[in-house]
Amino acid sequence: MFFYEVDKDISLRLLSGLDADELFILTDESRNHLREWLPWLDDTQTVNDSRKFIEHSMTLFNNRQGLTVGIFYKGELAGVGGFNEYDWKNRIGYIGYWLGDRYVGKGIMTKVVYALTGYGFRDLKLNRIDIRAATGNLKSRAIPERLGYTFEGQLREAEWLYDRYVDHAIYGMLTREWNVLRKT
Repeated sequence: MFFYEVDKDISLRLLSGLDADELFILTDESRNHLREWLPWLDDTQTVNDSRKFIEHSMTLFNNRQGLTVGIFYKGELAGVGGFNEYDWKNRIGYIGYWLGDRYVGKGIMTKVVYALTGYGFRDLKLNRIDIRAATGNLKSRAIPERLGYTFEGQLREAEWLYDRYVDHAIYGMLTREWNVLRKT
């Protein structure tokens, strides 16, 4: 089981089937907000869809292929984050995240991504962590920028988003850079 306390208000833990209802409600009430930048909303129409997502996340965790956690703010499920994928051969982790509409703007995600970055370098012994976001998703892009990730470029038409392609901004952090940033 994975549990990580970010601070007194924020914690991260693996989701279980018991969280499916709460995850679906959070997704459903944030649907318009999330749909602007996330492509999977049409595939999440019922509690059972959220349950399948949790089961898939557990399979990835058990196979050391990824880490998807619930983000809990003051005891309430506020969003989802983690490592969408690990590339163990090259020691790279790919961070992804989203917050429910009512939790945006509280500084939660910056703290979560900082914690995940530290966990990735310290505990997983990764050499590199990537964060990708649609170029127009300025709120999501602000997080790696705030944390000192390097903007490394743009992938053209990297993702199909319902009715159009969006470009992705790529941010990277290396373990040696993280160690320097932590000291300053």
